Amino acid sequence: MRAADILFRSSTSRRLALWGGLGTATLALSSLAAFGQDHALMINASPSLPYWAIWLDRGATPQRGEIILFDPPASPLLEKHFGKEPKPFGKRVSGVPGDIVTQNDRAFFVNGKLVAKAKLNSRLGEALALGPTGAVPKGCYFVTTEHKDGFDSRYAAIGWICRKRILGVGRPIL
Repeated sequence: MRAADILFRSSTSRRLALWGGLGTATLALSSLAAFGQDHALMINASPSLPYWAIWLDRGATPQRGEIILFDPPASPLLEKHFGKEPKPFGKRVSGVPGDIVTQNDRAFFVNGKLVAKAKLNSRLGEALALGPTGAVPKGCYFVTTEHKDGFDSRYAAIGWICRKRILGVGRPIL
């Protein structure tokens, strides 16, 4: 075999390896970008959930007992407590579409099971109006937290959390 043939083959092999590597890297980056569109790592700064790191799955349908992350509705009460642009809230799904939410003496029940008690006033002293009762509407959820100062569906300023506000289902990781 001539030296020119060996040189040609090795440069062709190098070019093919380079193109193959570039193709593989492009495929890996596009897969990572697609994964990033549907998932995120969320850091929880609130004491209302016992987890500080939550893996967000944007495509999952919330189920009872799962954590959802959502954009809270705008209200003067939320602005006073959390600023003009509050971070996403994370709460546990206590009621799913069709469930019946009732309230008695500031205690909230879903299908007859106690899920939360509402306080009279916020930590800053504002009166807290009670949240919705009745059948949870289609595409909406009743969310709560075990924390005594949790700000969730038991209060009118939060209410039902409907699909357009939901960022996704959270899976606690730390």
